[in-house]
Amino acid sequence: GLTIVLTYENGILRSGATRGNGEVGDDVTANVRTLKTVPLRIPIQRDAPPAPARLVVRGEVLILKEDFKKLNEDQAARGHAIYVNARNTASGSLKQKDPRITAQRPLTAFVYDIVDSSDPTPATEWESLAYLAQLGFNLVPDCERYDSLDALAAALPSWEARRHSFPFETDGIVIKVDQVALRRELGVVGKDPRGATAFKFPSEEATTRLLDVTINVGRTGKVTPTAVLEPVFVSGVTVSNATLHNYEVIRDLDIRIGDRVIVKRSGEVIPYIIGPVEAARDGSETPIRPPTHCPFCNTPLVQPAGAVDLFCVNPRCPERVFRSLEFFVSRQAMDIENIGPQTIRQLIDERKITRESDLFTLSAEDLHGLEGFAERKIANALAAIEAAKQRPLAQVITSLGIDGVGSVVAATLASEFRSIDALIDTCVRTQQAVEAFRSIAAPFAQNAASPEAVRAAERLTNPLLDLAVRYADAPDVEKRLARLLKPLLDEHPDLPIAALSAALLAVIDAARPLLTISGLGGILINGIVTWFSNEDNIALIRAMQAAGVSMQRAQAAALGDAFNGMSFVITGTMSVPREQIEQLITSHGGKISSSVSKKTSFVVVGDSPGSKYDKALALGVPIISEADLRKMASPA
Repeated sequence: GLTIVLTYENGILRSGATRGNGEVGDDVTANVRTLKTVPLRIPIQRDAPPAPARLVVRGEVLILKEDFKKLNEDQAARGHAIYVNARNTASGSLKQKDPRITAQRPLTAFVYDIVDSSDPTPATEWESLAYLAQLGFNLVPDCERYDSLDALAAALPSWEARRHSFPFETDGIVIKVDQVALRRELGVVGKDPRGATAFKFPSEEATTRLLDVTINVGRTGKVTPTAVLEPVFVSGVTVSNATLHNYEVIRDLDIRIGDRVIVKRSGEVIPYIIGPVEAARDGSETPIRPPTHCPFCNTPLVQPAGAVDLFCVNPRCPERVFRSLEFFVSRQAMDIENIGPQTIRQLIDERKITRESDLFTLSAEDLHGLEGFAERKIANALAAIEAAKQRPLAQVITSLGIDGVGSVVAATLASEFRSIDALIDTCVRTQQAVEAFRSIAAPFAQNAASPEAVRAAERLTNPLLDLAVRYADAPDVEKRLARLLKPLLDEHPDLPIAALSAALLAVIDAARPLLTISGLGGILINGIVTWFSNEDNIALIRAMQAAGVSMQRAQAAALGDAFNGMSFVITGTMSVPREQIEQLITSHGGKISSSVSKKTSFVVVGDSPGSKYDKALALGVPIISEADLRKMASPA
């Protein structure tokens, strides 16, 4: 299933949010209200303890095995495709745009943890579960308490033996320290709490035949081989495909077409091949050769130095275009309803669209005749496209699919730059400064002789990545550069250190808006500059602007200046979707950063914080809770 956080105020359900990726979740309040196992008001019994003024709990939403079986029987009876696994179906069902669809799905919610409460909470996990049950929450029936580690260890085999008797699919159990105070004192390492651990059951295996290997090309051009298998039943699911990751994995496993292979299902979800059954070979098996050309556009494939993956480098490859557009309209990007993968494929095949900007110039005539598009759906699709033109700048940047630029980095860029034009201007000026630096360095870098001089010369090929980040705030850049390049300088005494230093300072000055953003490393900055200075990408953005897509940073209604000049980092799960916390900060004059540094003003810590919490402790950065943040925003 998926994690859900429920917030109650004076006993009434006010919000429900998914944990998402640990950084950004979804507000699913309307959908949660349709679940019979989520109480809309607590307590549900008159003799139960009164509800706190504020209570935040965590739970899991899933589909029980018997319910999943019935759901698929209904799907088959109606001639619809059956669902592959209960976990993904539960997640998709809870995140439906229409709560009426969610209400039709057999979802079950189990609550298992108190995240926050305005009242004192029980001192032990066992007492907390009893308290939640008294309030009327649905609890997992299989919970046990052990008085010692020896007793727990002795019981583990019985838990594994019972795994298939549970009413839901599971890949293990969670073991917690009972004393809540002790669990908090133990803290976390990275993202893992010391006071709780997961005991995973061994993955189940099955053998089947490898029939073929198909090739997938993603929006970045990355080539991923996928195994086509003779269908086999593993851990309650029929598996017919398995990931092979890359061709080096295939080589290392020494698997061949026609092999009997061993398939595992990791975490009860992802199937993969662990190797061939060599004793079953009869000589008819065929070795798997890496492709040399893209199967979709016939462009020669490239394997970058040091990389294990193959790439199609043709930006106009039809499959890359499709995958880019598929991502662009998806929920995690521009979120354009009624334009799904099948529609994107049809529009590409009929040459109605070739790039993202074409979506915003589609007409009713373009959509007429597409499979599944009647007048009402055409109107809804055009309305969704029109609405997407007003997406926030951060969402637009995310949708561009730049390598390494997800929603968090995109939000940071949108917070720093007032518009996409300002970001382009910075990147173009930076790239021009980089080219000027290279023109000075090239004659000398190309003639390095000794290994030491060659290594020094390599630093001159990408001054933004190798030098600007290092020397952004350094004094005496000329002296430092001379020391760094000494092996090359020994071979070329006429190496113009002063000119190179001036050119490097020009790179630093142009890139300063990016270099000062906490958490953006050299590789990411270099990728951002490369993307936003590329002429084809700039042309795409200009076409989107011409079609009416807003690329200005929305000015949040100023609610105060309590956070003026302050930068905040958020980590862990909050009681509300993360966007609301970010809006609270920015509307009071603060800035959001994606990583912790000495310049960070505060780290806002929610439940199950990650490594940012540890770094804040190490650097001595002030740590506050969500409640502290709200008090700071609205001081009495």
